[in-house]
Amino acid sequence: MSNIQLHTTEDGSTTYFNEQVGEHYHSTFGAIQESQHIFINAGLEPFFSRKSVSVFEVGFGTGLNALLTLMAAEKREVIVHYSAIELYPINRTEAARLNFPELLKMSPELFLKMHESPLMDTFVTDHFHLRKWQEPFEGITLEAQNYDVVFFDAFSPEAQPEMWTTDGFVRLFKALKPGGYLVTYSCKGLVKKALKEAGFVLEKLPGPPGKREFLRAGRPE
Repeated sequence: MSNIQLHTTEDGSTTYFNEQVGEHYHSTFGAIQESQHIFINAGLEPFFSRKSVSVFEVGFGTGLNALLTLMAAEKREVIVHYSAIELYPINRTEAARLNFPELLKMSPELFLKMHESPLMDTFVTDHFHLRKWQEPFEGITLEAQNYDVVFFDAFSPEAQPEMWTTDGFVRLFKALKPGGYLVTYSCKGLVKKALKEAGFVLEKLPGPPGKREFLRAGRPE
């Protein structure tokens, strides 16, 4: 992908700036710490009392959320079925320039395996199954009540307003199991309004460095 530029964020981890969209894939205050705080701690951790967890990510991006999920699954010995879409995938060569494996002290090959193709359906490890595809969010069909948690990590509402609609969130609400969560970094009024209209119950939680708060949206039991 020729329209991305590598940047280092404030926690030392790297990210890309997408020139086509005009935004970074991660917070410049710290890529790893933001993903860990929002998507793993608030989104994934509540479900690790189960033997298996099903995750759907909107915006696979650099694969950082998937990598942190893989590490958590290995540590907890929980099987995670991870599905994701990404309209602007990076390739294996571009992934190799990111320093996530080095900072997280893990094998780079596991991370690079996630970027071998924009289409994938494979067990990366015994505890982490990855299915991903390159397709617009509006064009996918999601099975009802199939996911425990949704990581909503699209580019911002300003950059991709078509991603942050009530109709889109209704589809994700239906795809979540009762008691499931959607977590996202955005806490904008239009996002909260669309989520509420879709049926979600919202929580505003304290954000990572550089961000005052973020949203966790639940599907009631």
